[in-house]
This record gives sequence, C-alpha cells and structure tokens, in this order.
Amino acid sequence: MSELPAKMNAVILRQGGYAPDALPASQVRDVARWLEQATVATPAPGVDQVLIKVKAAMVNPSDLAFIQGGYGQPRVEGAPAGFEGVGTVVAGNGAYAQSLIGTRVAFVAAGSGAWAQYVAADAAVVIPLRPDLRDEDGAALIVNPLTAAAMVDLVPESGAFIASSAASQLGKLMAGLARETGKRMIGLVRRNDPIAALKDLGASHVLNETSASFADDLKAVLKAERPTVFLDCVAGSVSSKVFAAMGKDSHWVIYGKMTPEAPELLEPGQLIFMRKRVEGFWLVSWMQNTDLAAKMKAIQAVQARFADGRWHTDISARVALSDVVAGLPAALAQPDGKIMITMD
Repeated sequence: MSELPAKMNAVILRQGGYAPDALPASQVRDVARWLEQATVATPAPGVDQVLIKVKAAMVNPSDLAFIQGGYGQPRVEGAPAGFEGVGTVVAGNGAYAQSLIGTRVAFVAAGSGAWAQYVAADAAVVIPLRPDLRDEDGAALIVNPLTAAAMVDLVPESGAFIASSAASQLGKLMAGLARETGKRMIGLVRRNDPIAALKDLGASHVLNETSASFADDLKAVLKAERPTVFLDCVAGSVSSKVFAAMGKDSHWVIYGKMTPEAPELLEPGQLIFMRKRVEGFWLVSWMQNTDLAAKMKAIQAVQARFADGRWHTDISARVALSDVVAGLPAALAQPDGKIMITMD
C-alpha cells in the first residue's frame, strides 16, 4: 500500500455548534454561508476505526440541516461535512479494522465527514459491499434505504400507511417496499408529474396535497384504506391535518422537518380517546437499539434489492468535490433524485 497523504481536499464547516435560524432542507441553496473548500489534515483512524479513501458521497436533507446547525448534533468548525458515502478501506486501527483493508464499503462518517478525499469511520458499522452493487447505490445505501426498511416495518402486515414527500428518493424506496411486502402506500406529493411513476413503483394511491380536491381525495382514501401509520418528513400544517383525519390507533412518525411551518396537534383529545400517538424516528437510534441479527438481515435485503434492480438510486446531479460550494446551489434546484459528490 502506498503511503497516505498528510493533507487532503475537503469541504469544511465554517461554523460550530447549533443555530436557531436553520432553513428547511428544501430551501437551502447558497451553501457558501456554511461551507468552504479547504485543504486539511488527513484523519487518522481511532481505535477500532478504518480510514476510507472516498469514491463518492451523497447529499441528504440531514446534511443540509446539519451544515446550518439545525440538526440534532453540534457542528465542529473546520471539520469536513457530509454523513454518507462509498469508498475503499486503506488503513485500520485494530484487528477487525485491519482485516477490512482493500474492501469496498458503504459508510457513515465518524468525526470527520464524507465530503472529503478520506474519512474515518467505525469499523463495526461500515458495510462491505457486494461486487455487483453500483457505486451510486453503495454511496446511498445507509441513510435512505435502511430508514425506508425500518419505517415500513412499523406498518402492520397487509396494512396501509401514508408517506409524505413521496416523490423523494426515500419515498420511491418505500413505494417499492410496499408492493414487495403486500402493504398499501398512500403517497403525498406537491406536483402531478411524479404520480404515475410512483404508482408504477408500488404506491396504491398518490394524492397531490396542493390540489383543490385534496381534502375530499384524502377523506375518500382514508375511508377505503384505513391507514394506521403516517411516515412524515415534512411535519407542517398539512401533516397536522392528515393526522387529525386518520382513525383510531394511528401512529404519526416524524423523521424530518422540510417546512418552516410549525405542526399543530389539532385534536389533542384524539391522543386520549382514540389512542393516537406521535413519535420521532432517527436511524442512528435504530442502529444502536436493534439487535445484530435484525440489522444484518435488513442490510443484506437492502443490498439484494439494489443488486437485482428492485431498487435504484436516481442521481439528479453530480458535483465534483472541488466544486461543491460553487456547484451545489444549481444541483439543489433540481427536482427529486439524489446529488452525488464525486472525487476529483
């Protein structure tokens, strides 16, 4: 193995800590407020960590919340940004970490971020990839696919569920899972153009929440399907109305916040007399609290779905690492799909 460089190119955070005025991820454009291109020291893997030479990294809504200081973890000024990517292990600290050298893996960054030429990650949570998996799918293997698998698993067998922002990559994955598992997905979108594609993927119903007939459409589909789970990454006024319209024992699972609108609990009595409940979902907690066998089963199933074509990562834009600050605004303006950061 060639000697590792002392310095690397990266996209780093300009501020640390939290910020009270973070924009919803869907409104982020000018990232120069929070990011800058830089040359920094190549990270050294800590105990039981690996060092990965990054091939590609993804831009997720959670990344856009984090760089602003609006995520559930504090920023470290000067540290590389980015949570998720794909690359090859080039060094390790510990027996298992060293055994992974030369292995292509999907990873979630630990300490140093994914928007860099090299990243340190905990060896125990990197995922060795099948040889027949595309880098595009490997780079997006963890945050969206495992979230989709874990959340759809919350839906009762043969049951129905509602998914907000259904035209997103995560929504598309859930539509496919719904068809595969015999569950019925009711997708919510804000445009008509993704409706047909979502139904082709597996959604049973797709409603345009900006349509004049939305309230009537929602009422009809709730009566027909009786969904009990609402998987929501928007958490705004429409979400509040949807949950209030759902029936007994309904479960509102909030896993994101894509609008500046504050959600309201329109009918508090429903929590008492209809046994309805509201809770959050964070993939990190799921990873920490789910037993190893269940996690391995989910990871293997996710890789298999990508490898055989049931799932596919739609890339809307590719941005070179050296051009992230200048090039990301235009990429963020693209509808749907994922943004992939490629190494120079």
